[in-house]
Amino acid sequence: MKIRTFIAKDMRQALRQVREEQGPDAVILSTRSVPGGVEVSAAIDFELAAAPAPRVAAPPAAVPMPTSMFEATVDDDGDFATLLSRTALASARPREASVAAAAPGPAGVAIAREDALAFESPRAEVGAELRSLRHMLESQLAQLAWNDLTRRAPAQAELLKELTELGLSQPLANELVAALPAQLPLADSQRRVLAMLSHRMPVTGDAMLEHGGRLAFVGPTGVGKTTAIAKLAARWVMRHGSRDIALISVDSQRFGAQEQLRVLGRLLGVEAFVLEDLAELPALLARLPERRMVLIDTAGMSPRDPDLAARAAQFNAAAVAADIRSCLVLSAAAQAGVLEEAVQRFEGFRPVCCLLTKLDEAASLGGTISMLVRTQLPLSYVSDGQRIPEDLAPARAHQLVARAVRLAREAGATAGEELLTRRFGGVAHAIA
Repeated sequence: MKIRTFIAKDMRQALRQVREEQGPDAVILSTRSVPGGVEVSAAIDFELAAAPAPRVAAPPAAVPMPTSMFEATVDDDGDFATLLSRTALASARPREASVAAAAPGPAGVAIAREDALAFESPRAEVGAELRSLRHMLESQLAQLAWNDLTRRAPAQAELLKELTELGLSQPLANELVAALPAQLPLADSQRRVLAMLSHRMPVTGDAMLEHGGRLAFVGPTGVGKTTAIAKLAARWVMRHGSRDIALISVDSQRFGAQEQLRVLGRLLGVEAFVLEDLAELPALLARLPERRMVLIDTAGMSPRDPDLAARAAQFNAAAVAADIRSCLVLSAAAQAGVLEEAVQRFEGFRPVCCLLTKLDEAASLGGTISMLVRTQLPLSYVSDGQRIPEDLAPARAHQLVARAVRLAREAGATAGEELLTRRFGGVAHAIA
């Protein structure tokens, strides 16, 4: 596309210059007022610009040039900034324009409106063509950058491919590979990048069962909060006995949730309490000062529930009054975007850690690991089955990374050149 700028003392002379220099197929890109006249930017396609534009002979005096379509859209100050259309200077409808000029009235206004609408469609077409051209150029540049990276730093390119197959996010993969020393062999790079990934993931270990506390488990519906509480309670009883622990349910929404906690309390010999409102928690906990471990089961809510913020504010009021900490329960089987949204939406509950459930149902753990690294939310425990209390273990970062690698290999995950180009073509120059 060939773009030129014309300056004239009025719009009519500027359009005449456009017609003479670039022909009737020119496209007006922008117009603005300048000291002493107007400035018009026009463009013509390369193929059309290559051929000499035929000069248009002046029309007979009896048939004026069809400039009424421009005049009908000009403001009093001559601003054409919103006009983006094909100029149609080769008299698109000379006869209709001359009739409208000779007999002003409703017919002339209708023609002017029709001409103005005719400019809107070419404007949209030009915008779409420009966006398409930009996308094509960006894709070609990304392809060139990725090809250059694979040639100059094949080990780094291979690592980016493997991390993509693992399911890690693009920013995290970039950071890990960019932090590696130059000229490091591929085998050493693979071991080091996994070690770096493990070190970036915060974990708490077994601190919850070692020190106890007042812990409320929050999270989306169906992630397994009640089952996780049952496993933790059973582990505590096996390690410390049943005298220092209490179970509390404030889940009045899910059918049978409170009865489920009562049954668990009877099986473990642990006292269980049922509340209808979070506001009752401080008063109940004031009667249980000797309990070293209090596990609180809350109602699950959708991350997009409009009442989530109000529930968070109510929980925080009770948590401050009774020294309660919250633990966010998430399903490892959820997609990366779902996990990211859940962490963002439940941030109002001020979680101090998170617990991963359904590890046995996950097809990939790359998105989960990326979320943990990005948010720096400490991981406390992982659950990989329904057995109580066997299927619960303290979080170990290196074990989670090793499991993610094993899942990717078992699934046969692959990353094609097109995907790698889209993800890393724009930043390839900063990686190598």
